[in-house]
Amino acid sequence: MSQMLGKQSIKLDTKVYIMGAGSAVGPKEGEGPLGACFDHVFEDPMAQADSWEEAESELQKEAARIALKKAKLKPQELRYVFAGDLLAQSIASSFGVEDLQVPLFGLFGACSTMGESLSLGAMTVAGGYAGHVLCLTSSHFASAEKEFRFPLGYGNQRPLSASWTVTGSGACVLGLERGKVCITGITTGKIVDKGIKDSLNMGACMAGAAADTIYHHFHDFERNPEDYDKIITGDLGSVGREILCKLLGEKGYDIAPNHTDCGILIYDPETQDTHAGGSGCGCAASVLAAHILPELTKGDWKRVLFVPTGALLSKVSFAEGNTVPGIAHAVVLERGVE
Repeated sequence: MSQMLGKQSIKLDTKVYIMGAGSAVGPKEGEGPLGACFDHVFEDPMAQADSWEEAESELQKEAARIALKKAKLKPQELRYVFAGDLLAQSIASSFGVEDLQVPLFGLFGACSTMGESLSLGAMTVAGGYAGHVLCLTSSHFASAEKEFRFPLGYGNQRPLSASWTVTGSGACVLGLERGKVCITGITTGKIVDKGIKDSLNMGACMAGAAADTIYHHFHDFERNPEDYDKIITGDLGSVGREILCKLLGEKGYDIAPNHTDCGILIYDPETQDTHAGGSGCGCAASVLAAHILPELTKGDWKRVLFVPTGALLSKVSFAEGNTVPGIAHAVVLERGVE
């Protein structure tokens, strides 16, 4: 069962548990601060595939395999898969999950897709429409550059505000069996357009949406920043974090003391030349599986607000001179049973 709160939120009276989570990343991510936390680090960014796009599908296959193994489930025990990526027609997901032979909901929320996937998956399980579902997203630096920016061989110079698309995938299996971490609430984001046209400044494009979702979450749940051990956004990086804290500060909320960002956590900017930090569907998803859930499992954190953020960048709209709107989806994660 669930309870609607305000205009954007849902409180899940039936707790939905994360039964297993898996992360698979590329070599650059494996060299970062969280390198030892990831379940699988591919030594080759091609993952022995023939193309960057096929490599991204391999990331999804590995993350899903690990999540199912930890959940002690077989693919046929899943009712649905909620998956998405950044590529046209979500081809990383369609080729990534086809071997599972499980009914698929293909999603697109740009880099916020893991929040969207967890939200829809949790509502489906809580509502009694599925016993187990798989939530899955991915991104790949090379496939994203090829899709949205420049061929790698072009060797273009990246501005300091640019983020680095994470080569990685994260997967979570959701169910009602009692476990260490559960989803207890959801705040679904609206499209927020601040009029930004800089396709290389993802943090600025998404910060307004993150601020809007977090603000409405606090309002709907009647909570404050201190009600959370951590507020963790998805892909804002250092540039977006500064904007986010300023925007929420103007509304009376100081999240700086307990806020961090997956895009900041995943790379070392001093040694890895990633500028503003990490981004991509695989950023929040892999950090969730490798870092956030283990911290909750250990009991170091009791309640986390997980807010993946997305820049709704389109090759078509951008070429026509349009702006880059943003969206963010918030998911409340809490420590479950011992």
